[in-house]
Amino acid sequence: MKQYEIDGVPALFVKATGPLRAGLMFRVGRVDEPLPLAGVSHLAEHLALHRHGLMDHHANATVDATTTHFHTSGTAAEVVTYFAKLCTGLIDLPVDRLGVVREILRTEAAGRGGGVNASLPLWRYGAQGYGLVSYAEFGLNQISGDDVRSWVTENFTRANAVLWVAGDDVPADLRLDLPPGRRRPLPAPTSALPDTPAYYHAPVDGIVMDTVVPNGVAGQLFAALLERALYRELRLESGISYTACADYSSRGDGMATITAYVDALREKHTAAVNGFVDTFRQLAKAGIDEQELNAVRTKALQSLAHPEYEASRLPGVAANLLTGQPVPTVDEVSEGLRSVTAADVHTVATEAYANALLQVPYGVPADTIGFTPAPTTSDAAVEGRRHAARSGDGQTLIVADDGVSVTDRSGSALTVRFAECAARLRWPDGASVFLGLDGITVSVEPTLYRVDALDLAALERDVPEGLTVTMPERSPDQIPQPERRGLARRPVRKTEFMILAPITGLLAWALVSLANAWRPEDGEFAEKLLLVLLVAVAVCFVRVFLVGLYRIRFGRW
Repeated sequence: MKQYEIDGVPALFVKATGPLRAGLMFRVGRVDEPLPLAGVSHLAEHLALHRHGLMDHHANATVDATTTHFHTSGTAAEVVTYFAKLCTGLIDLPVDRLGVVREILRTEAAGRGGGVNASLPLWRYGAQGYGLVSYAEFGLNQISGDDVRSWVTENFTRANAVLWVAGDDVPADLRLDLPPGRRRPLPAPTSALPDTPAYYHAPVDGIVMDTVVPNGVAGQLFAALLERALYRELRLESGISYTACADYSSRGDGMATITAYVDALREKHTAAVNGFVDTFRQLAKAGIDEQELNAVRTKALQSLAHPEYEASRLPGVAANLLTGQPVPTVDEVSEGLRSVTAADVHTVATEAYANALLQVPYGVPADTIGFTPAPTTSDAAVEGRRHAARSGDGQTLIVADDGVSVTDRSGSALTVRFAECAARLRWPDGASVFLGLDGITVSVEPTLYRVDALDLAALERDVPEGLTVTMPERSPDQIPQPERRGLARRPVRKTEFMILAPITGLLAWALVSLANAWRPEDGEFAEKLLLVLLVAVAVCFVRVFLVGLYRIRFGRW
């Protein structure tokens, strides 16, 4: 692998067979976008490529957590033209296309699944930094042409880019006409978890875990060992799961994320959770088996010998350069794999277990797995004006000058203070959703709470400028309505009256008949029977009277 520069942009080259392949990567992604501007990198990517039109060679672009990556393959002339048009498009964005591109991206988002691990970053980091990838691209609803231009001017520069090329040679006429700028630093990691290992419940069918470990060979081998152990224990041995896998990815700041997943049928969820945790704990507590380590080490070493290995790692090396991470040679990678010990991997396993966050399906008890429940409520509610829920379920909306809360009968609170608010989503019907930096969400729905216009206006005044995202109008069926608990009970109440009324009459007739026929010589049993009938008639009569009174008073059942 050779390193050099083209027009001030760091460049990487690997000699490879086949069509010329190349990519231009920028150090900006979802983790850098404030929630009110979420999606701005995606908009910029699509606008920059608009002038290319229909291309007869492969070309694509992606925006991930930390980078925006434009890549292509074809002849030397096609690659040169692709990057020339790309740089022109970035310098002179066709913002007149913004409305069309916005609708394209909203359609794309509607058909895109979040993946089984979509909510894990939110629970680990909150609504900031690395946690932002869990949220929708809210900014698509309101980002202006000036917003996109400003974002591109700041981030799509030669100081914030790395080029990679794989092929016979680098085209001599390849140019990267990009403006000067600065390298964008990664965001500082945050935490929404007071304690780990932790777990939370989610509406999923599988079990997902992520953890954070130091980036390096030991972590990569541990991820492979974890996958191997989960597959053996949960598929081959117990038959609980079909899929058992683990993924390793660098976070870019010297740390890496390991994500593991197993699937299971609904009736096997509890067994899958217990088996997953037991397998994971065994690796962390009992140590690493040398034979198992050698098996995954050998597989990793074999991958280095693949003819395409150097070319395939170019995007990863480009990301390392952008984030200031080491770029080891193939020989250094090989030496690292050979020299890592079972003790090194066990150290990583212990740290992985200590930092773990587990996503558990709803309905599965997790009190006995040794993990701490992740916080689902706030420490306290704001002090302000209180508005009861229209449903009468005991929930209360509290609006204060410094934030909003929702409390329930038990006193548990969800609170977002405006000073710690990542974004406020506002709909034309008056509803708002406040997203706290800690991941807590508070919904203000005028249809659900007896909140007055004065407090709704106060929200407009007190929420800091720049946090509000205007959302599209909702259809009537999308606007939540309070549960009409009284109406829900009417069929039950009517049925109860229709059954109890004749029963009460029948019991009263039986009581009168037996009372008239009773004689002192009938004995103690007859007396007790009369007493039981008397109590039954009294209870039924009172209930029928109350239900009938409700009907007379309110004119309904």
